[in-house]
Amino acid sequence: MMTKKDLKIVFMGTPDFAVESLRALVDGGYHVAGVVTMPDKPMGRHGSMLQPSAVKQYALSQNLPVLQPEKLKEERFIEALRTLQADLHIVVAFRMLPEIVWNMPRYGTFNMHASLLPQYRGAAPINWAIINGETETGVTTFFLTHEIDTGRIIRQKKLPVAATDDAGAVHDALMKTGAGLVTETVDLLIETDGKMETVPQETLHACVEDLRPAPKIFIDTCRIDWRQSAACVYNFIRGLSPYPGAWTEIINPEGVAVTLKIFSAEKREEKQPYPSGVIRTDGKLYLDVFTADGYIRILSLQLAGKKRMSIKDFLNGTKINDNWKMTDLQVIANGYDLHSNR
Repeated sequence: MMTKKDLKIVFMGTPDFAVESLRALVDGGYHVAGVVTMPDKPMGRHGSMLQPSAVKQYALSQNLPVLQPEKLKEERFIEALRTLQADLHIVVAFRMLPEIVWNMPRYGTFNMHASLLPQYRGAAPINWAIINGETETGVTTFFLTHEIDTGRIIRQKKLPVAATDDAGAVHDALMKTGAGLVTETVDLLIETDGKMETVPQETLHACVEDLRPAPKIFIDTCRIDWRQSAACVYNFIRGLSPYPGAWTEIINPEGVAVTLKIFSAEKREEKQPYPSGVIRTDGKLYLDVFTADGYIRILSLQLAGKKRMSIKDFLNGTKINDNWKMTDLQVIANGYDLHSNR
């Protein structure tokens, strides 16, 4: 019977989220024959410095062979990959693979995805699960096939999501849970010689319309719509915190629109007398923005070009009055509407 030292694994991943799974394999005594990750990224003002991925940094610290292809179909990379003679490829937070890569090992290729598939297929499952107010998420291992995130499910682990969790907290929890699921999946594969039972994703949902996607998030995606409910805005803020950050715009005294990122907040669902988007502040301790059915009390934020700070520090250094305006919104200070002297 094959042991974990016999099974040759090639690991594919790039960010910190993937490092935890690679570390679990190395610490667990599994045979990692090589690592595939993204090419180093140019850094610095002129791009003169190259920044290796988190996975590369860890792989080199463990003396693991590293491949960094520009294109996953290039012949030189395919030949180098074949020389590693892997029995299994494992993918965690990497690029979409061509069939020539995922179909190469005799046991195939499995991916660890940060959601309970088939829900939240796509590039940003953690963010979208929180934005949509989910109280439970998890991780899934599944075999790769032609369509992204649609292969047969091997195993899943669930994770509760607290009402106060942001994307950073859920990311870290799933990173650890996912690493355990990766080694559990490898153990199962060894135990069954690759013949373990798997579940087709289409058997887990009644219709495609019930599925929630997790598409890539862009800057425009992150703009706050204050016309939504307090719960929706609150979930939106924590679902994008700490990265990439939910944002709105505020007009400074010079009349320039400045981006304001909000990282943490509280929601207050109660009857309120002001339209959505109106700001209320005492100029010292609190800053509220009204929504469709209540308001959001901002706890920490960041003005463009500045550091993240608490609302108290922000108000201490920034006098919010009628010289500061939210885009298309009114500002209320000390309970008075500065634009109508109400």
